[in-house]
Amino acid sequence: MPTPEKTSLRRIVAAGRDLLEAHGQQGLTMQNVAERVGVRAPSLYKHVGSRAALLAAVAEATIDDLIALLESTDGSLEGLARGYRRFAHAWPQGFRLMLSPDAPPEALARVAVPVLDASRRLVGERDALEAARLVTAWANGFIEMELIGAFRLGGDVDHAFEYGLAGIRRALATAP
Repeated sequence: MPTPEKTSLRRIVAAGRDLLEAHGQQGLTMQNVAERVGVRAPSLYKHVGSRAALLAAVAEATIDDLIALLESTDGSLEGLARGYRRFAHAWPQGFRLMLSPDAPPEALARVAVPVLDASRRLVGERDALEAARLVTAWANGFIEMELIGAFRLGGDVDHAFEYGLAGIRRALATAP
């Protein structure tokens, strides 16, 4: 009779996400995950072949949660950007991992779909990719600056975010 599994990929990824948020990428080690799920580190290799595979699995789970959140918005560019920002505040280290080379490109392509759809509705098929890139680059830059505390000149950061969204919408809606 085979020995029953002491853990699962789902538990490993959940532990990895918790460790990532608590300790950053440097704290997301095979040893730390093994301790969290109650197995020895070599046992993890049955489920996750390497630390790189662990990072990819954690990034993919994070992206899946982001996609679910984005799908629950109204689908507008503003709704998507606000949802993205909320997600980044809830999972700041996961947000950073998603944007790292450790994130699977195919998972990142899935998360782009709602932004491309909203951009397409706003600017048409021809410029949808460029519009989506503009919105994504602006949102990522704004959110990362916000997360690291780089907005030090005072003022209302929420208002600044909304101001930026309104400006981007106007620019895209009036682009030739």
